[in-house]
Amino acid sequence: MDKRFLNLYFHDFARVAVASPRCKVADPKFNAQETIRLAREAADAGAVLVAFPELGLSAYTCDDLFHQRALLDAVLAALADVVAASSSLPLALVVGAPLRVNHVLFNCAVVVAGGRILGVVPKSYLPNYGEFYESRQFSAADNAAVDRISLLGQDVAFGPEQIFELENQPLFRFHVEICEDVWVPIPPSSYAALAGATVLVNLSASNVVVGKSGYRHQLVAQQSARCLAAYLYTSAGRGESTTDMAWDGQSLIYEKGDLLAESERFLDESHLIFADVDLERLSVDRMHTTTFAQSARRHAHEVGKFRVQPFSVTLPLDRDLPLARLVERFPYVPADGRRRDARCTEVYNIQVQALVQRLQSSGHQKVVIGISGGLDSTHALLVCAKAMDKLGLPRTNILAYTMPGFATSERTLRQARELMRVVGCTAHEIDIRPSCIQMLKDLGHPYAEGAEQYDVTFENVQAGERTSHLFRLANHHHAIVIGTGDLSELALGWCTYGVGDHMSHYNVNASVPKTLISHLVRWVADTKQIGETGSDVLIHVLETEISPELVPGKQGEAGKPAQVTEDFIGPYELQDFNLYYTIRYGFGPAKVAYLAWSAWHDRATGPWPEGGNPARNQYDLAAIKKNLGIFLWRFFKTSQFKRSCVPNGPKVGNGGSLSPRGDWRAPSDSEATVWMDELARIPD
Repeated sequence: MDKRFLNLYFHDFARVAVASPRCKVADPKFNAQETIRLAREAADAGAVLVAFPELGLSAYTCDDLFHQRALLDAVLAALADVVAASSSLPLALVVGAPLRVNHVLFNCAVVVAGGRILGVVPKSYLPNYGEFYESRQFSAADNAAVDRISLLGQDVAFGPEQIFELENQPLFRFHVEICEDVWVPIPPSSYAALAGATVLVNLSASNVVVGKSGYRHQLVAQQSARCLAAYLYTSAGRGESTTDMAWDGQSLIYEKGDLLAESERFLDESHLIFADVDLERLSVDRMHTTTFAQSARRHAHEVGKFRVQPFSVTLPLDRDLPLARLVERFPYVPADGRRRDARCTEVYNIQVQALVQRLQSSGHQKVVIGISGGLDSTHALLVCAKAMDKLGLPRTNILAYTMPGFATSERTLRQARELMRVVGCTAHEIDIRPSCIQMLKDLGHPYAEGAEQYDVTFENVQAGERTSHLFRLANHHHAIVIGTGDLSELALGWCTYGVGDHMSHYNVNASVPKTLISHLVRWVADTKQIGETGSDVLIHVLETEISPELVPGKQGEAGKPAQVTEDFIGPYELQDFNLYYTIRYGFGPAKVAYLAWSAWHDRATGPWPEGGNPARNQYDLAAIKKNLGIFLWRFFKTSQFKRSCVPNGPKVGNGGSLSPRGDWRAPSDSEATVWMDELARIPD
């Protein structure tokens, strides 16, 4: 296998680091030594950027010592040591230092890589309230009279409007601001993001008071989310003066509102945190969110001020550098129990509210639904029950029909009957075999004459008969047909055109993938929403192997379905993973396969949601590639014509839907060539 394929940098990830070194006040030599030591540690770990705290080379709490020439000269000497050390380090460093420029003192971030100073960024906003008196010692960036300075014998760009671009990874473009800059209503990083910066860096000192840690989280999370960017936040720790303040050394790394890494607070020793930032995710979201470009245009005057400073470092592509970032195996289902319960509650309520609105707007008080004893129809029935409760209508207004055919098992038939009973709907049972035999006779199909020919026609006659009954029953009872087909089936084309898993009057499961439906049903069971007996029924449904039950079982295998869905289309847990990263981010097959490998290969421990099977939940790259091939071919080549004419149904999550009126518009006759070609290039 090509070692590069399993290297995070090959897939547009970048490892970044935030340092919180132990410092000594007014001892730049010591502080530079700690800075260099941590920078080497970050480089050894494969990082391409490491950020240090505000005024880290001098310490933040020097107060009027900042106006002492001896200290400022020592800072320059310390900076020279850092620059020299950087020549042998394959990463960029951002360090804080007080610097004199034309007789004015600025609180600066100095960006260093490869033995060069790439740029100097002065602080834009100086706090002068509460415990802060920065305007006493420093001047703000607006007071600078020049945009280039001479520093340690180098001609260097100076000013806050700078973006530093990694030439051998152009998606990695970072901007630096300092502490208070992100606390103001419009931070400089907002304009930097609009100008193309994907990674935002904040050199902060940030003393600690009660409640400040939580506010930092809110601030950084929101800025990273609004800017569709990664955000690295530093703060000073042990060693800063505690004359009037205290320090906790909290470091944070967020990506588009998601916390990737956080340091332990109040540590005695120097420390680093790391995170692998998904640069492609940020780029895709900016492309997808068209208002981002509109905002850049509206603020063109500010955006146009930015200068791009290119630099290069040697990316560690020749190393075994797997992704350290957690990739959840079930992107639609949070692994954390509390988040999962909250997700299930919200999805369930979205579906119920949508159905309530549809019934009220259409003037119907009854619904017709087919119950198979399997997963999808079970969940749809639960949604119908809750909707009737919310409307103040009896559950008997749910006209539920189980329609056994030639391959219906005793297990699923029993489960269908029990489920209808515990829900309290009006239960019916219609044997569709006589009408199917008549249809097969009309078609001249050999089965009608006694031959065991179980072909597609044989299967679709049964599916079609069920759907025909449901629609005519809805007409007869002034009701609407509730669909049961789910997002996963629609993505894979695992539904018969124009029949129950494809067509209905309203499909409450339209944008809910199979893995999420499984956990919604489990959640209803765990919370005893339909009683103890009902929960037992739901657990039995969850334990039932997924099958269309359209072909009779082979002789000697009574009770075992002749068709197991996942034997044909692959494991739903993998295909839902493929679906999420394909429609949510538009990632190519190589990136999707790499993420799947990072999540699923040979991992003996979680996280996975309750109900996952650790013994089964492992896939090597060959299995991932095989099943991804099934997904790509079915999704891009063979299934779009079914998605182009689906009934109404609510979108429930940001993982996307496949409604032709909503998230997904695509031609029905396009080719899958480019996806299959990229898949073929993935090493075995």
